[in-house]
Order: sequence, then C-alpha cells, then structure tokens
Amino acid sequence: MRKNIVAGNWKMNKNLQEGLELATELNEALKGKTVNCDVIIGTPFIHLASVAKAVDLNKIGVAAQNCADKESGAYTGEVSAAMVASTGAQYVILGHSERRAYYGETAETLKEKVKLALANGLTPIFCIGEVLEEREAEKHFDVVKSQVEASLFDLSADDFSKVVLAYEPVWAIGTGKTASPAQAQEMHAFIRATLAEKYGQDIANNTSILYGGSANAGNAKELFSNPDVDGGLIGGASLGVDKFMPIIEAF
Repeated sequence: MRKNIVAGNWKMNKNLQEGLELATELNEALKGKTVNCDVIIGTPFIHLASVAKAVDLNKIGVAAQNCADKESGAYTGEVSAAMVASTGAQYVILGHSERRAYYGETAETLKEKVKLALANGLTPIFCIGEVLEEREAEKHFDVVKSQVEASLFDLSADDFSKVVLAYEPVWAIGTGKTASPAQAQEMHAFIRATLAEKYGQDIANNTSILYGGSANAGNAKELFSNPDVDGGLIGGASLGVDKFMPIIEAF
C-alpha cells in the first residue's frame, strides 16, 4: 500500500537556530498524536545533522533539498548523496522547478542524482510539473510524461519502487493560485497510468504521488480526498507549525 505523505520544503529559509526551533516545535506538536500520514521536513543542508538529532526520526523524516550529480571529488560547494545520508537524513528532494529554472538542471543531471540518492539509501522525492505557458498550450501531459521518462525510466522496477513523485504545477507555486482538486486528480491519475505502462499496475498503485502547488490548511483536505493524490509537498505553509499541522491533520 502506498503511503500518505506530507512533506515540508523550507527552501532557503530559516537560519540554523530558527530551523532547530521550528523542528523541535513540530516534534513537540506531534508527540502523543496519531497521524494518518508520514511527515517529512526538507531543510537546508547546514541544518540536516542538527535537525536529525533534534527530532524523533520515527515521527519526522528529514530530507535534503538537493544533492550533487557526482559521487565525490573536486566539486567545490557541492554536497554529495553520501554526505546527505551521513547526517541521518532519509530523503532528498530532486528536480524541484526552482532547481530546473534557476540552476539549469537537466533530465540527464537529475538521472544521475536519482541514481546516487538510491545508491546511498536515500528516498528521492522527485518533482515534475509544467509552467503556465505549457498548461495554456495544453502540453501539460506531454511535459510531465517526458520529465518522468527522461530521468526515471532507466531505473529497474525495484529501484523505481523506492521513489516518491511530487507533481508541482509551476504556475501555482507561490502565486496563490492552486490547481483545482479536479485538475490535481486528473494529472495524478495520468502520471499513475504512465507508470503502469512502464512498470505495471502494482508498482503504479504503490507509488506515492504528492501535490506541490500552494497547498494550505484551507484546501488540503479537499486535495487529499482525491484517490490519486497521496499528500503534499508544502512550501510556505511548512514554515510555521500553526500552518503545517492542519495540513498534516487533513488526512
């Protein structure tokens, strides 16, 4: 059975002390509570080791927001998948639209990152999604399918089964716009059908597909009620426990 997941992506927010405070506060809020989803927080690199020690890793998973496409070596400023894993983090967010748009990450680069993440025991949360022009030109299905195929379809069925997908309509990130629950369901069902064609229905049915476009406390319940929406990759609303907890509790 696939997992319901609510993952917070802090992006480039919170210094180390603020991040530790937020993680500790979330840890306290979850104490003694039974929640119907896995909870993950994606912190900046410098927070990972401290946050992994500060939270109950049985209650809160810790994710990096990126990793290098090289194993090791003379790559100043890069952080390898092995380094991420050594901090106690269990996940890594890869292919986020901001990485693709601002840092020129390509399908080939991401293919290497996914392989290295898996080789180091990390679960990739792999982001896919179209920009507004592609949605308006009705190319959104083609774009999303090609993103999945180009970076993930070289994986064995066993390796692919360890990947979490996050659909992020880029036009709905930080804009206040949200794909309607029907639009989200339509795309998630399409993604699952694409996976079934390649890897079979069992793997498609067991792959968690998160929605990542301005989900918040007000719309989470309706979004998550769709049969193919298995949770959310949450941006701004994950930066405060008061906003993040209602999304977790939407399941």
